[in-house]
Amino acid sequence: MASLKDVADLAGVGVGTVSRVVNNHVSVKPKTREKVMEAIKALNYIPNEVARNFKMQRSNMVALLLPTIWNPFFSELAFYIEDELDHAGFKLLLCNSGGKPSKELYYFDVLNQNKVAGILGITYNDIDSSIDTQIPIVSIDRHFSKSITCVTSDNYAGGRMALRELVKAGAKKPAFVGVVTSVYSETMLRKMGFVDEAAALGVDCLVYEEPDPVADEGQFFRNFLNRAEHREADGVFAITDMFAAQYIDQVGSYGIRVPEDVKVIGYDGIQNSALFHPILSTIRQPVEEMARMSVQLLLRKIDGQEPEELTYRLPVEFRPGETT
Repeated sequence: MASLKDVADLAGVGVGTVSRVVNNHVSVKPKTREKVMEAIKALNYIPNEVARNFKMQRSNMVALLLPTIWNPFFSELAFYIEDELDHAGFKLLLCNSGGKPSKELYYFDVLNQNKVAGILGITYNDIDSSIDTQIPIVSIDRHFSKSITCVTSDNYAGGRMALRELVKAGAKKPAFVGVVTSVYSETMLRKMGFVDEAAALGVDCLVYEEPDPVADEGQFFRNFLNRAEHREADGVFAITDMFAAQYIDQVGSYGIRVPEDVKVIGYDGIQNSALFHPILSTIRQPVEEMARMSVQLLLRKIDGQEPEELTYRLPVEFRPGETT
């Protein structure tokens, strides 16, 4: 692996000059900068971020803690977060926890020791006592016992919206299917909004939940459908698009057709390609806006400015598809 001295020797300059180029110092002449950049490219030199951060006493690394990168919602969120950080001159360190509390605690310990500039986090586990607010943190969806800024979509309004759309599509016996997390999360408001809107409209609704995390979503829906009253539901609002897709996959084996026999609405809006069928009706979260706002709020915290609000809820919208 090429070193700073290797680059300096190839460019015919001092090591200090290379360091100034790497750190975008304005004092370097354009021709000199060009020579150094050509040497960096030729040697495929990669700056040692840890060493640079130690010397500068300021990190340009921001950690993003996700339950899983496999979920398309989290992947899309990570894409826009990285893009916004890049525009601001920061680099992203991705921490994929698999939803395991032990792994999340490990990551927080490592991040605290290495002093990243800040942390963006999504966690549904009880790890409050291990959160060090000495490092700026912005949470997505989750509230902590400590004063940590949270960015989320308007889950409650989304739940109400889903109930109204199912009724509008003709559903008389709508059902909510989802999970219960061990700690409070804004995602729980999806069910609350659904149930409250049903009560406001005088509609009887069903609620089916299992503890999070669900090890086997296929079995989850078989458990749901094995109850006769659940098979009579003619409208289903699933807590996520992935849950909605699993329901649609399972329901056919019971002779139930979508949308002829049952209307289905998900939550997230992750299906952006018309190549997928059926196209899911869903409550679309403003993923890009959530991502960019989270970064902007974190950067303000890094600069020592506290955001005006503790929770930022962004509006959602109904995106009709072929399942209603």
